[in-house]
Amino acid sequence: MDIPTDYDNPGYARALALEPEMANNYVAHTTIGDPLADAAVEALSKMKRSESNRLVSAYMSVPDGRERPEAPPEVHALFDDVLTPPDWLDLPALTPGIHMFHRNRKMVVAGMLAGVLVEGFSTNISESFFVTGRLRDQGVRRLQQNNRHMVEIFLPGGMGPQGDGWRLSFRIRLVHAQVRYLLKNSRDWDVGALGVPLSAAHVGYAITAFSARLLKHMRSLGAKFSQEEAASFMATWRYSGLLMGIPESILFDGEEDALRLYEIGTMCEPEPSTSSIVLANSLVNSAPLVVGIDDPAEGQKLSQYVYKVSRSLIGDSLADSLNYPKQSTFGVLPWFRVQARYDRFTLRFLPKIARKSNISNFTTLMSGSWYHEDGITYDLPDHVYAEESSQW
Repeated sequence: MDIPTDYDNPGYARALALEPEMANNYVAHTTIGDPLADAAVEALSKMKRSESNRLVSAYMSVPDGRERPEAPPEVHALFDDVLTPPDWLDLPALTPGIHMFHRNRKMVVAGMLAGVLVEGFSTNISESFFVTGRLRDQGVRRLQQNNRHMVEIFLPGGMGPQGDGWRLSFRIRLVHAQVRYLLKNSRDWDVGALGVPLSAAHVGYAITAFSARLLKHMRSLGAKFSQEEAASFMATWRYSGLLMGIPESILFDGEEDALRLYEIGTMCEPEPSTSSIVLANSLVNSAPLVVGIDDPAEGQKLSQYVYKVSRSLIGDSLADSLNYPKQSTFGVLPWFRVQARYDRFTLRFLPKIARKSNISNFTTLMSGSWYHEDGITYDLPDHVYAEESSQW
């Protein structure tokens, strides 16, 4: 196996000693993209942008595969794949995870923003974002799009055919393939060092973070949920990951498997780079704008608090390597747990107060999500640099 030079490191050697099969599999997938989506996007690139958007939209309106519009064979092959549900999919079994997600909205948002996303950017996942400038030029919108996807997959019916969560998961697959296509033709991407941009390894790693790692952070913040709810939450992310183009050869199978893959993948990744430092801090400082806080003083106050929560979740070692400000985290997680207990108390004994709080939390969650006035569109970036690309 030709290992990208960034992965010929001491961490990979340690991972090999612990889990040789998983470590080799992870690094092998850094050289793999998404063959079906990559071929389809290359075929679509020969069309006008508006024409390819209409074609994909037409396909998405007939999820049962009937009356397929005329399209290149590569596009047909991609849709044959995405419109065929896996044998293990059980849509009714996703319901407990939906209930758990909405019951613990505050911990979900905190765990995702202050924990999972920062940890993801500490790996080479940051490199494609840094090169394209997506988080630099349109960072708030990018985060709101990420939030929208998460919200939609955990709405009732969201992961069914034609559900918005189902559509947005597949849209991410197309976007990833388009960015790979653009970076492949860019002098700014070093395949020999980094592997394939937005590789199967990185998307597979990210989905373990969004699912199992997020559950771990939520527990640290005081969330309570049953094993059935946790398994349902994991199943939702697993199906979303499949729709996003993650091959089953690196797609987790349950929470324990996901946590192990996350651990081994983290070991294989190089130490945080300059790109990681820039993007992790940009993420924290974008938090006020994502939730609509425009006042600089209020925004600064929130950013400092997010830094504290993030340091509490990711640990001092990683926080220091990302150049976080030095802060005491004393009492941060205990305070979250106290609030979580209070919320459970009001839900049981003070339903009117609980309803008002739930409405407020849901409104905040939705206000931090990106909604296009024309609904879900399938426009794709048309330039490797975000500031020079048409809006999508």
